[in-house]
Amino acid sequence: MPTENMLGAYGDWAARLASDPARLSFRQPRFKNLAEWRKTARETYRQTLLQPNSGGVPKATVQHRFEYDGLAVEHLSWQLPYGPPTEAVLLKPAGAKGKLPAVVGLHDHGGNKYFGLRKITQISAERHPLMVQHQDHYYGGKAWANELAKRGYVVLVHDAFAFASRRVRVGDVPAVLKGKLTEVNPEDPEEIQRYNVFARGHEDEVSKSLLCAGVTWPGVFTSEDERAVDYLVSRPDVDANRVGCCGLSGGGLRTVFLTGLDPRIKVSCCVGMMTTWRDYLLNKCHTHTWMCYIPTLPRDLDYPEILGLNAPNPVLVLNNNQDSLFTLPEMQRADRILTEVYQKAKAPERYKASFYEGPHKFDQPMQAEAFAWFDRWLKPA
Repeated sequence: MPTENMLGAYGDWAARLASDPARLSFRQPRFKNLAEWRKTARETYRQTLLQPNSGGVPKATVQHRFEYDGLAVEHLSWQLPYGPPTEAVLLKPAGAKGKLPAVVGLHDHGGNKYFGLRKITQISAERHPLMVQHQDHYYGGKAWANELAKRGYVVLVHDAFAFASRRVRVGDVPAVLKGKLTEVNPEDPEEIQRYNVFARGHEDEVSKSLLCAGVTWPGVFTSEDERAVDYLVSRPDVDANRVGCCGLSGGGLRTVFLTGLDPRIKVSCCVGMMTTWRDYLLNKCHTHTWMCYIPTLPRDLDYPEILGLNAPNPVLVLNNNQDSLFTLPEMQRADRILTEVYQKAKAPERYKASFYEGPHKFDQPMQAEAFAWFDRWLKPA
């Protein structure tokens, strides 16, 4: 009898379709030169993403500029070639001078598409009660983007495709999809819950429609995340040679995918989003969003090897042993894969994975390790 898995009797067959190591894995003996491998593998990765044209450097408009809790805050907005304007928040120490290291803060998914950047920031004493709960549950009660900015960083957090300012509005979809849902009082917690139920089901339509357009969901959000990097490095207060990215869960996924694409990302911290394609295939696809999947890529690169495309740039992976989104053996296998990649790249000290007790989270002890990692690699000696 086959072991229980997402495909039943077909699981073992499907798991063997991609070789281990995958065709373009740096662990393949035929790859000797890191730079040559990275160029080949990154080109294939970008091709499989099927990204849309999201324009050039965004022309950001400052909606508000003020100080809060020791930070200079800019509430920004920019218009991409499609969809509603993207809202973003930029944080840095008040009174800071000169060029600072910078981090793109990538918000989580959390089954909550009504919110985006507000999940990891705080720019006033008044917070939505659902965001108080969210930060208490996942982040140890902290807006981690603020905490990192206080340490001397410029931190940019923007709404991802299909979240918050970039979400699909109920009024714009056919009645067959929205049912009786309205957005009369969109900030009401009960209405937000109803919206998130709609958005969860609507992922199927979003993903299928994007595929019909010849693009993928990961292609869309990675392209938009790259535009955020474009804007960040264009700023006179940012040292473009000292830029990192970080996020939990869906933000960890975006960290993996952005790091693999963009050599401007010099340091990365992926939190609560490291496993293998085999784990998704056999065990955990039911716990994950359509945002994860890139057709055909698993035959060329295993999931952790996307993060390894930026080797030898430093990478930190933070895991939770009781994270229900993954199986511990596959999290550990992903660690072994990345260890091999960085050893072969002759940079073993630039990769680290830590395993914490507890469920899916990025709590204060984990934040402390992440912040120390950024301090080590992004701040000047």
